[in-house]
Amino acid sequence: MRPLAIHAYTATTALGAGRDALWQALRDQRSGLSPCDFDDAELATWIGRVPGCENVELPAALSDWHCRNNQLAELALQQDGFIEAVETAKRQHSPERIGLFLGTSTSGIGTTERAYRDVADARLPSWFSFEHTHDYFALCGYVQQRLGLSGPALTISTACSSSAKVFASAARSIESGFCDMAVVGGVDSLCLTTLYGFASLQLTSPEPCRPWDAQRSGISIGEAGGFALVGPAGGAAGGPRVIGVGESGDAYHMAAPEPDGRGAALAMQRALDSAGLASGAVDYINLHGTATPANDQAEDRAVAGLFGRSTAASSTKGWTGHTLGAAGIVEAVIACLAIEHDYRPATLNTREVDSGLGCRLLIAPEPGGVQRVLSNTFGFGGSNCSLLLAGENI
Repeated sequence: MRPLAIHAYTATTALGAGRDALWQALRDQRSGLSPCDFDDAELATWIGRVPGCENVELPAALSDWHCRNNQLAELALQQDGFIEAVETAKRQHSPERIGLFLGTSTSGIGTTERAYRDVADARLPSWFSFEHTHDYFALCGYVQQRLGLSGPALTISTACSSSAKVFASAARSIESGFCDMAVVGGVDSLCLTTLYGFASLQLTSPEPCRPWDAQRSGISIGEAGGFALVGPAGGAAGGPRVIGVGESGDAYHMAAPEPDGRGAALAMQRALDSAGLASGAVDYINLHGTATPANDQAEDRAVAGLFGRSTAASSTKGWTGHTLGAAGIVEAVIACLAIEHDYRPATLNTREVDSGLGCRLLIAPEPGGVQRVLSNTFGFGGSNCSLLLAGENI
């Protein structure tokens, strides 16, 4: 693929708003996870809740779009000069030449949950608007109007790989001439459907998640929003670049990963192939690393089989929780920060690495020599995506 330059990027997570809050927490090894206090959920688990999300006000002209997911999108858009960067791009290319590709897994379903509590006479309340909240295009519709864009726009919902796959869609659309630049990203907010859904599958942990740990017991669900402005690499554009994208589908099971990680390995290999690189060129792998027994084992087999025991790898879910449809963009931002600060973050909360797992997992941070980073996001049911990012001079 032709590399994509990342002209601006931002992420808002349980660690705070903007990428500086994310970087400071990574450096200080400070988690954003806390005991579950969301809504009236009665679950013994930990979550990654974005501070102040429910207090965010939308612009008055967009008040019909009010829901937690769009509030989180608004908070994320306001960070790191992102809106200003898009305004500059609009002056250079025009709004209809900038695409919009966003990922989410549940959109504004939290508003639907509240609406069903208020059902009267078999009717949903008059204040409820499915189109502006729960509909999968609601996220794209809100961001499109908020940023004043009129180019191609679509929402991708492939569970946890959603906001990684947006980079692939943007690259194809730019290459095909449908747009000149694109805003990519993803937003997923906490809701009872997700919390109770994963708990019913016995996938949530009663403690902060411990990826790759011998006693790992499941995920910590988080929420997050993040965005990047991308375009063809070249010219004077600085900053990190996406130099490879790999996608695959396990076609194995509706929920469980293929046990040997063959689909995950295929996504990683395709990312390398699209960049024209061998596995030895990767300096750090940001693992999907959810801390469930099956997922970590399958990913480990894929990583160890392709990279051996030499390439440093870690999961950053211990900081943010598993942000589901926003995981791809959050961890792409972490990959950019790793390159920018020449730093490989550790795997937080892991006490004893599972002796049956074989990749080189970092339990302490490792600085130096970070030029190319592979970021893995493997979705529920085997929808896989790997992104390969590099510094501007590579």
